[in-house]
Amino acid sequence: MSTPSLHTSEQDASVLAHPAPKAGFSVNNRFFRLGLGLLVPLTLLGAWQLAAAAGIFSAIQLPPPGAVYDAAADLAQRGQLGTHIAISTQRVLAGFVIGSALGLVLGALLGLSRLADALLGPAIGALRAVPSLAWVPLLILWMKIGEDSKITLIAIGAFFPVFTTVALALRHVDRNLVEAARAFGLRGMKLLTTVQLPAVVPAVFSGLRLALAQSWLFLVAAELIASSMGLGFLLTDSQNNGRTDRMFLAIITLAVIGKATDALLGIAEKRAVRKWT
Repeated sequence: MSTPSLHTSEQDASVLAHPAPKAGFSVNNRFFRLGLGLLVPLTLLGAWQLAAAAGIFSAIQLPPPGAVYDAAADLAQRGQLGTHIAISTQRVLAGFVIGSALGLVLGALLGLSRLADALLGPAIGALRAVPSLAWVPLLILWMKIGEDSKITLIAIGAFFPVFTTVALALRHVDRNLVEAARAFGLRGMKLLTTVQLPAVVPAVFSGLRLALAQSWLFLVAAELIASSMGLGFLLTDSQNNGRTDRMFLAIITLAVIGKATDALLGIAEKRAVRKWT
């Protein structure tokens, strides 16, 4: 009987170490994941069309997808749809940047200082429980009905998710890591930016993504403050005028833009994680 050669053994070891890729689709495949992500929306769209065609609901209660498309085409032809989208997006981004920046600063302060946490923590926790619409009359009284009141309300919505996640994450940074950095002479802001914040990058971006979603939620409440343009205004104005097709259009547009902005933030998160962790 012949003895297996060394070359054959090395080949077997190589096959075991680097097995051939399995046939079929992988959940990690980008296009396969995209297809899976589109499966539920397309199914809902088909069910929506079937329900409208079968007359289960009246056209006022559930207009067919074609009617919503026609409403979008009509508003786009008039130049109003793009204006609604641009104004709402501008308000959301401005409020998101302001609110998340303040949340990052105060979250870092309370996460690193026991004194600041004891002093400010209960008050901020109480303010977090105030519903969004409860701020509307006060903001109108203080800031009138201009852009400042709308952006401030959105900033309030963006503040709390970032503040909460950053404060909690910094409290749980590995103490051994912090002590090692201090042994190398890092103190104060240098310690925060070099060691502590990079250690909580995933938590920071989780807070930012929650804040962005919250900003879109607060947008509708913000545009209740005597707005004449914006997707929130389009939603409420369509309700008052019985234009259910435009109501569906506003809801779908908010969902699509909200998902698109979240996806962009997700790309930034991946790059930041690769760079800082």
